[in-house]
Amino acid sequence: MTAANTEVPVVHPVWVAMHERRAADIQLRVADAITKFAGSMAFVYLHVVAFAVWMVLFEKSPWPTLTLVVSLEAIFLSTFVMIGQNRAAAFQQAKANHDFIEQETELKTNTQLTREIHVLTTELYRRLPNSTG
Repeated sequence: MTAANTEVPVVHPVWVAMHERRAADIQLRVADAITKFAGSMAFVYLHVVAFAVWMVLFEKSPWPTLTLVVSLEAIFLSTFVMIGQNRAAAFQQAKANHDFIEQETELKTNTQLTREIHVLTTELYRRLPNSTG
């Protein structure tokens, strides 16, 4: 096994902070679980079976009640989608802010190093004996 295979993957600090905040908040964990399930094929299959059973076995005229239930479910699911979009936007903004600060710091460091190299190179050439004379 090489050293590269044993390295711990690097995770963006903004992701770590957001993940810790979400893990600490029960409401965000519930929203994550609902969103994860609602975005799965199991959710689709469950609804196909539930609605088919409802329409065939339990309701003589299922459409008014079924329409109400589906509408309410759509309202709640769209709310979870918006919660997810808001969190994704907040994450992207926090990541962009973090990355901007890191890039600015790196740019300043590189600029300072370039200036120092220039000063040292100028001093080195000043101290070297003139080879043309």
